[in-house]
Amino acid sequence: MPSTGKHTHIFGGNTSCVYIEQKNGKSLILDSGTGIVELGKRLVVKAEPIAILLTHNHWDHIQGFPFFTPIYQSNQNITIVAGNVDDEESKDAILKQMSGSQFPVKYQELPANITLNTTLSAKKTFSLNSFSISTAPLNHPDGGTAYCVNADGKKVAYVTDNELNPPEDLRTDINEWINFIKGADLLIHDAQFIDIDLPLKHGWGHSTINQVADLAVKANIKNIVIISHDPARSDDELLAIENSLQAKYGDKLLIECGREGRVFDF
Repeated sequence: MPSTGKHTHIFGGNTSCVYIEQKNGKSLILDSGTGIVELGKRLVVKAEPIAILLTHNHWDHIQGFPFFTPIYQSNQNITIVAGNVDDEESKDAILKQMSGSQFPVKYQELPANITLNTTLSAKKTFSLNSFSISTAPLNHPDGGTAYCVNADGKKVAYVTDNELNPPEDLRTDINEWINFIKGADLLIHDAQFIDIDLPLKHGWGHSTINQVADLAVKANIKNIVIISHDPARSDDELLAIENSLQAKYGDKLLIECGREGRVFDF
């Protein structure tokens, strides 16, 4: 859920949304958490078609969509790629959340031209909006998809929510993750837990910060941003985590905890 209040002023409290733009203006949105609401205010004046890649359908990755202003524009073309989740019946959850008594505007009434693709994320590679995209299955309850996005000679890896060492149902092992993200200019990876959170939360579908940092070093990553913060974690706690990570790994890579509005320019 979004985390609001005075304890999240530094890192921000919105749920997952990342925006990637090429030099030619083509763009991609990764996930549709509440962070997409503020992004929508910027995109209503852009003429380029909008493309959204969803990792999976848990609430924190789709809950911003009903408040994404471009879906209410009649001249807007939006393509949504659903994550490769286990349940075939819920692959259209991003739209179906706007149905019945759950939302006052029904998805069938939206003025924008919205195309939902439920099969692309099951492919190893595909192209969308001039981006070359590769995929890997997430180790997360109910399934999902990680993405590597390539454009302008750069590579961004987006891996959330993902448990690097799950107790069962291993879909992608550590060596496959290393090969998948290898050499990325930026890795954005879930690390909701710290070591003392385990073993209580082992199997919940999230990684620890040390597991992810070690993965980044093995994969020769240049920059890594830790996301999917525990919503109960305060700014002070995240700053302490970030400082410890930079002290331990700073000579090997640039590592930080994700902040709302953070921009990388490659």
